[in-house]
Amino acid sequence: MYDELKGAYQKTPMDIRALAEKNRDYIIERRRYYHQNPELSMKEYETTAAIRADLEALAAESGVANLDIQTFEDYPGLTALLDTGKPGRTLLLRADIDALPIQECTGLPFASRNPGVMHACGHDTHIAMLLGAAKILMEPSVRETLRGKVKFIFQSAEETAGGSKYYIEHGVLDGVDAVFGLHTWGTLPAPYLCVDSGKRMASTDNFTIKIKGLKAHGAAPHLGHDTIVAASAVVMALQSFVSRENDPLNPLVLTVGKFHGGNMYNTICGDTELEGTIRTFSNELRNKLEEDLSSIVSNTAAAYGCTAELAIRHMHPAIINSSEELNRIARDAATKLYGEEGIRSMDSLMSGEDFSLYMEKVPGFFGFVGAYNEAKGLVHSNHHEKFTADEDALERGSALTAQFAADYLWGE
Repeated sequence: MYDELKGAYQKTPMDIRALAEKNRDYIIERRRYYHQNPELSMKEYETTAAIRADLEALAAESGVANLDIQTFEDYPGLTALLDTGKPGRTLLLRADIDALPIQECTGLPFASRNPGVMHACGHDTHIAMLLGAAKILMEPSVRETLRGKVKFIFQSAEETAGGSKYYIEHGVLDGVDAVFGLHTWGTLPAPYLCVDSGKRMASTDNFTIKIKGLKAHGAAPHLGHDTIVAASAVVMALQSFVSRENDPLNPLVLTVGKFHGGNMYNTICGDTELEGTIRTFSNELRNKLEEDLSSIVSNTAAAYGCTAELAIRHMHPAIINSSEELNRIARDAATKLYGEEGIRSMDSLMSGEDFSLYMEKVPGFFGFVGAYNEAKGLVHSNHHEKFTADEDALERGSALTAQFAADYLWGE
């Protein structure tokens, strides 16, 4: 269908790039508002109310009488449905809205007003770019060319690695044919867009290891079974598994980020707990890791007279842009807007994103917007206390989102 209508679509009268440039100040202003008022995962109720007010104002401004906004009684975030009234497909456009428990150190005049809470991952820019895209798609000159439905979701709790699960369980994907999302990224130069196909972000699974031994006086270690020593050996054995048992051409990251054991300097520790994360792109590897790692953990601990149990909490799969149609539409949309010179490839990331849970259910595409700009001093990556995005790139994120939607839904 896409190829058949391609030539006809390019003759439609709208100029999404021009509309994005026209709305540049709006996009930046909304970004600054949300940056200044961050809320942590599962607590984004004021953010939700503000987004609802923004969408209602956009609908009134553009004469959209039927924007169906839905909130949730026990969960922040919202959806909004723009129905063109013409038969066609339904596309879900997603932005995440939660902030991180980080004290902001950017020195920005619109820095966070909430101590210890910061939009250090760029979700403030995601809100603003999707609002900008909604504004473009509601413009009469654009809306008239569309068919089908555009569904917007402003999602809570992405930073918990599973906030999207709630919406899926509550029917947000019912009737949806495809999903699209963007992320501003601190190592991608601004204002470039990345619309690469294939592996984009890794799966995320978290684990806990509980090791039990026998307490004793530190002066008589032979009378106890030291779980700190056993846990140290477990950490090294896990890293050896990654470097020696796993195929180096099959990316795998296994990080132990927490190590808790002991409460006295002169006591052999009887209980130690480790916590960490596992990242990969391979479902086959992901599915067999629990058995392999459990064996390593228990046998290593046993060598020190201890017992150990591994528990893995499966969070979400990898993001892999595998739909040929959506990959083509995304690249064509970016090229149509900014030419090949406006596109930049980016290496796959071992970071995770719960957007992948949507992509488990329906075809999806996930792209990136550059945030890095050395000339402006914007050199810190996501989750850093000084991270901030190049605002000149945000209109491009809105334009790409709107162009992708227009191309996917296809006006007649």
